[in-house]
Amino acid sequence: MSRTSSHRQDRSGVLSRRGLLKAGGGLTAAVALGSTFAAVSANGAPAAFTHPGMLHNAGDINRAKVRVAAGTDPWLSGWNRLTANSHSQPTWTPRATATIIRGGTGQNYSLLYNDIAAAYQNALRWRVGGTEANAQCAANILNAWSSTLRTVTGNADRFLAAGLYGWQFANAAELMRGYPAFDLGRFQEMMANIFYPLNNQFLNNHNDACITNYWANWDLCNMASILAIGILNEDSAKYEQAVTYFTSGGGNGSIAHAVPYLYTDSDGYGLGQWQESGRDQGHTLMGMGQMGAFCEMAWNQGEDLYSYDNRRFMKAAQYVAKYNLGNDVPFTTYTWGTGQNCSQSAQTVISSASRGQARPVWAMLHYHYNRRVNLDDKYISQMCFSVAPEGGGGDYGTDSGGYDQLGFGTLMYAK
Repeated sequence: MSRTSSHRQDRSGVLSRRGLLKAGGGLTAAVALGSTFAAVSANGAPAAFTHPGMLHNAGDINRAKVRVAAGTDPWLSGWNRLTANSHSQPTWTPRATATIIRGGTGQNYSLLYNDIAAAYQNALRWRVGGTEANAQCAANILNAWSSTLRTVTGNADRFLAAGLYGWQFANAAELMRGYPAFDLGRFQEMMANIFYPLNNQFLNNHNDACITNYWANWDLCNMASILAIGILNEDSAKYEQAVTYFTSGGGNGSIAHAVPYLYTDSDGYGLGQWQESGRDQGHTLMGMGQMGAFCEMAWNQGEDLYSYDNRRFMKAAQYVAKYNLGNDVPFTTYTWGTGQNCSQSAQTVISSASRGQARPVWAMLHYHYNRRVNLDDKYISQMCFSVAPEGGGGDYGTDSGGYDQLGFGTLMYAK
């Protein structure tokens, strides 16, 4: 079947967004709200990239702008969380440096993740509130880094830095696209020449370790960075590389490896065991944010990975939400290969460590599954409203875990 068929089925047999639009009915109306659509070319990348088209599309931005101006909740509550955050102030001064180190001696990567949060939050304030001072601040931060950064290094954790901060940086830049004072071309070069090589290296050889040695989040953040760079730079090959890895990659970030076991609970809800569930809940919740960001960016380019493989990711999110709400979930012994020789390790029970931790990952998922496509997302919904309104970097602790997501989903995704 041609990838450009009007009822094209993506790799899983799930209709693409383009196909859904042609199919008609109530779902089409729900999908179309606040979004623009790009045709999908024969290699799977958009024939023409949509901008803004990563975590936020033009409809998301306009809806937030209108609702905040009208003083309507929950958008106003989300806006108030944004404007109260110290990173969103236009007085933020960038601390760009030539070498960023994560892992090992001389770690300084907090400089980067704090500045990225500030760039994103100032860009968001400009897009939603129209304040020029915030736009100038965001542009100054992005320009400072693109003119200064030369290397991301450290021990194996350098790959986490390249992945996490790669996709986040690209999202801040996407919001500033077209702003006269922002040097988009130089920023695109930085992403392609500094972040992408590390992302690509990790997905191809996993730091010379067994392909299953690294947890799902390591793959996911590097996949998300490649996808975001592909969108930012309008690079179809990178975009398709990331999507192909999601559907069929050999590491733990691909969908079948990230969600290895499926169940149906007594109430009839599909559940999917997450790859890191036996490790701890903090990293499991992080996975909801990383895969959610990946699916949202693809969605805004016309690719419905949220529904891939019979909505496998939704089942995982339901499982994680159900457990972190205090309910029991099934668990199958999970075994995997570690180190360079794939020595076998196993987890026999789900971990309760960090259970119920608040992370700003749920609004994106709830407003997609429940509002865009009209599905019953019982547990996701409960988690979403238990942590609303969502904040962002700087609201969930000072260490790197508080900056794993850009956040502010209540403001940007409520529908």
